[in-house]
Amino acid sequence: MAGRIIDFDKGEAIIKQGQKEQRMYIILKGEVRIFLTDDLKEVQLATLKKNDFFGEISLFNNTPRCASAVALGNVSCTYIDTIEELDRFLALNPGFSRKMVKILASRLAQTDDIIRDELGGRSKASMGFMWN
Repeated sequence: MAGRIIDFDKGEAIIKQGQKEQRMYIILKGEVRIFLTDDLKEVQLATLKKNDFFGEISLFNNTPRCASAVALGNVSCTYIDTIEELDRFLALNPGFSRKMVKILASRLAQTDDIIRDELGGRSKASMGFMWN
């Protein structure tokens, strides 16, 4: 992934919910806001920082984006474009593999909490929590 760096300006969309693209990003510099939206409401899922990753669901599942990501300032990321590339990266970086599994499990638990709150009538339009 050396030399594969992409920069984003403050407020720039990195990924858009519903978009058909399968790139996974790893943040090298800056912060990224992850959120869901529909016609009536926006729910913030996380603010991610250096060394955090996002976009992996579309890469793993070959599905449209399930959330949006926007640069909160100047952001630099590296990226992985294919599942084969991710497999090679994880094989060469077993420590990242363990970190990824732990983070994904944490995100799933936090998503469960959001769903419980929404179904329970305790609407939270902006939920800020960390995915790490």
